[in-house]
Amino acid sequence: MRIGAHVSDDDPVSATTQRNAEAVQFFLADPQDWKAPGPHPQAARLLSADLEIYVHSPYVINVASLNNRIRIPSRKLVAQHAAAAATVGARGLVVHGGHVARGEDPAQGVENWRKMFARQAAEGGFGTRILVENTAGGDNAMARRFDSLARLWDAIGDYDVGFCLDTCHAFAAGEDLTDAVDRVRAITGRIDLVHCNNSRDEFGSARDRHARLRQGTIDAEQLVAVCAAAGATVVLETDPDTQREDIAWLREQLP
Repeated sequence: MRIGAHVSDDDPVSATTQRNAEAVQFFLADPQDWKAPGPHPQAARLLSADLEIYVHSPYVINVASLNNRIRIPSRKLVAQHAAAAATVGARGLVVHGGHVARGEDPAQGVENWRKMFARQAAEGGFGTRILVENTAGGDNAMARRFDSLARLWDAIGDYDVGFCLDTCHAFAAGEDLTDAVDRVRAITGRIDLVHCNNSRDEFGSARDRHARLRQGTIDAEQLVAVCAAAGATVVLETDPDTQREDIAWLREQLP
């Protein structure tokens, strides 16, 4: 099992070394912007580094949206970021499940996800695996609660899609972490990546506010148990100033 961190540095290879990490996740462009990513200045170093690399897509993406002005650019941006992720050797592009608006039918959001995969498959695929990530809030979210995730997976599970389990998001969504890994695997058959984050808020809060591993409302031993059960690469999306310490602690706790 490799343990790493999300870094915002322009030099992800050095940032990973400084954290004594074995995996890294980063953005390829401004996460709040719709611009396509350009060539990464460290592409050659990343390709030659002994690292597991993951790219996180921009937060603005909402593939499920019924609004054409959001859904169509979202679909385009996923393809652009996936192609760019492949150029740096990424094993996956993390994409939030998204949501539909109040009063809209979530089944239509699920169908929009299916259409994206179907269209891209017809064009030869994305170039890297799309990893759907569970989210913390939203009444009409595609991947907040695990029952919604099951409906989404019924539609897209036959494509080249993986899953990223975020511990803070699951906890904030009101999902019991004790058996979360087993329940997710029963739906998706896989967990490709774990975002190991504590939560600043209470269980079921629907708030996406991460905390360092031993300073949140989730029992730190529960986080260790989730990582151990998942057996997947772990990425911390926590305070950059404490990631090296948290990675060392987590590595000591895991069998």
